[in-house]
Amino acid sequence: MTITYTPIGYVRSPHDSPEDVSYDEVDETTGQIVLEEQYADGLEGIDDFSHVVIFAHLDEVDEYRLTARPPHADDLEVGIFASRSPLRPNPIAQTTVELLDRDGTTLRVRGLDLVDGTPVLDVKPYVGSIDDDRVSLGWLEDR
Repeated sequence: MTITYTPIGYVRSPHDSPEDVSYDEVDETTGQIVLEEQYADGLEGIDDFSHVVIFAHLDEVDEYRLTARPPHADDLEVGIFASRSPLRPNPIAQTTVELLDRDGTTLRVRGLDLVDGTPVLDVKPYVGSIDDDRVSLGWLEDR
C-alpha cells in the first residue's frame, strides 16, 4: 500500500540541519510555519489557541532504527515507538509549539525543533485532555 500526502506549507527555522537542533535550547527557538495561500481559510480561529500541533515530513531523514537513546537519558535505550526520535520507519514529526501570532498564512511560533524547509503536513490546535491526571509518562516519569 502506498500512502501519499501533499505538503500544505513549510517550516522557517534557524536550524539548517537535524544536527543543529539543540534540545537544551529548543524551548526558546522561534520560527515560522508558512502555509500555502490556498489554506488561508483553514486557519480561521487558530489565533484563539495558545499552542498548536505541527505534523511534518522529516525529509532529511533517510534511515531508521528500532531503538533510540533519548536526549538527557544517555544511559537508557528504548524502542523507537517509546521515543520521539526522528529516525522512524515513517519519518513523520509531531511537535507542539507556542503560537505567538499569525499574519495571514504565517504562524510565528516558539519551541520549534524542526529544520528549515521541512514540509508541513497538518496543523491542529493543542487541546489538553481533561484526564491529564490519569496520563502515564512511562520512562520519562523517572527523569
